[in-house]
Amino acid sequence: MSQVLDAMFEKLVKEGEHVIDQGDDGDNFYVIDRGTFDIYVKCDGVGRCVGNYDNRGSFGELALMYNTPRAATITATSPGALWGLDRVTFRRIIVKNNAKKRKMYESFIESLPFLKSLEVSERLKVVDVIGTKVYNDGEQIIAQGDLADSFFIVESGEVKITMKRKGKSEIEENGAVEIARCSRGQYFGELALVTNKPRAASAHAIGTVKCLAMDVQAFERLLGPCMEIMKRNIATYEEQLVALFGTNMDIVEPTA
Repeated sequence: MSQVLDAMFEKLVKEGEHVIDQGDDGDNFYVIDRGTFDIYVKCDGVGRCVGNYDNRGSFGELALMYNTPRAATITATSPGALWGLDRVTFRRIIVKNNAKKRKMYESFIESLPFLKSLEVSERLKVVDVIGTKVYNDGEQIIAQGDLADSFFIVESGEVKITMKRKGKSEIEENGAVEIARCSRGQYFGELALVTNKPRAASAHAIGTVKCLAMDVQAFERLLGPCMEIMKRNIATYEEQLVALFGTNMDIVEPTA
């Protein structure tokens, strides 16, 4: 870690400045010290904002890992500061460490049915951006009503998903109804990311649980091809909620 810190340099940015541009060659990896940034992806000649960073996060790693052009444009929406790491140092330090992680998780990620629509190279990118989190028995992983910042895949253990009926007191534990359980290879936390709404349910660890977590920016960049599968699952969630509560609890916006 000291090698990385010693090699990093500070970059000050102005509001409106393009830090990286889609299609360019990758030169540096960046960690946000302060400031806000928008992520734009151009499709069929039209740029679309697909996410943002708010005073935290990092970007620019994919082009350096795979020697490919930049996949998105990052624009500063406020004055800010970044810490950068050049391509050569990044590849020497980070890619070497990621090789160990690939060895550990590659076969697990390859086995997940909902990722089958991704190309092999895309699944490898998923391995490279995931982090590992461990939760103790009873520990809350996500809370109903919170803003979504991560997507989770269960590596080991079991996760209980519960929902409180609208109108129930937030402190009334009996107001929460168990609606699902997730075990190895299953995922949760995607609903709020797909619908851009607050968390519709809570998740708690049953026993010791190990999850692979992906932040919202990586989710939006890498799991686009899986979105249709996830959207189809919303219909299943709605059926469960109607059976339990007599309503779908408005987990998605009503369509016109």
